[in-house]
Amino acid sequence: MFLFYNLILFLITLAGGSIPLWSRSWSEQRMKYLLAFSGAFLLSITLLHLVPETVEHSGHEAGLFILGGFFLQQVIQRFTHGVEHGHAHVGGDHHHHIPVLPVFAGLAVHAFSEGLPLGISYNDTATLPSLYLAVALHKLPEAMLITSLVYAGNGRKGRAALSLVLFSLITPVAGLITYFLGSRYAGIEHFIHLCIPVIAGAFIHIATTIFFESGTKSHDMNWRKWAVTLSGIGLALLTMLGGGH
Repeated sequence: MFLFYNLILFLITLAGGSIPLWSRSWSEQRMKYLLAFSGAFLLSITLLHLVPETVEHSGHEAGLFILGGFFLQQVIQRFTHGVEHGHAHVGGDHHHHIPVLPVFAGLAVHAFSEGLPLGISYNDTATLPSLYLAVALHKLPEAMLITSLVYAGNGRKGRAALSLVLFSLITPVAGLITYFLGSRYAGIEHFIHLCIPVIAGAFIHIATTIFFESGTKSHDMNWRKWAVTLSGIGLALLTMLGGGH
C-alpha cells in the first residue's frame, strides 16, 4: 500500500499540474475555491491526526517544534513568494513578475519536507492515508501554480512539463527515502519524528494563510467559500471514523 500511495500522489500532482498546459478555462475564482477546500482539509488533518501523533511521541516539546515550523514557513515563503498557499494568479495575463528558479527551489524544499511524514508508521491507522490525501489535495493547486509560472516565464510547454514532472516526484521520493532509511536506522526514524511537528507547524501556517489570502477582495467569507471550507472539514472528520490503534 505504501508504494501505491506514493504512485497515486505522483499521478494526482502530475495530472493537476498539467491543467494550465492544456486548459485556458481554469479561472482564478475556481483556484480560490480549490485552495479553500484543500486548505481546510490540510488544516483539519494536521490538527486531528498529525498534531496528536507528534504530541504523543514528543510530549510537551512538540509545541515548541510546531511553533518553530510555523515561523520557519514564513522564512521559506520569502523564496516561494507564497505559491504554496496560492499567492499567484492562474489564467490570463496577471502573473506576478517573480523569478521562477528561486520559487521552484523554495517549493522543492517545501515539497521534500512534506514528504517526510509520509514514510513512517503511526499509532492511529487512519493517520497515514489521511495525510497522503491531505498532501495530494494541497499539491494540486501548488503544481498548477508552479506549472503556470514556468510556462508564463518562457512560453515553452516542454520546459513547463519537465518542471512539473520533477516537482511531482519530490514528495513521493522523500516519503520513500524516509520509509526505507527509517526502517533500517533508528536514529533516522527518531530524527524524522522530531521533524514532524515542525512540518505540522508549516502546514498550519499554509492552511491559515490560505483563508486570509484566497477570500474575496475584502477578505470576507462568501457562502461558496464557506461551503467548500466546511466540505473540507467534513471530509477530514470522516477520516476519524476509520482510525484505530
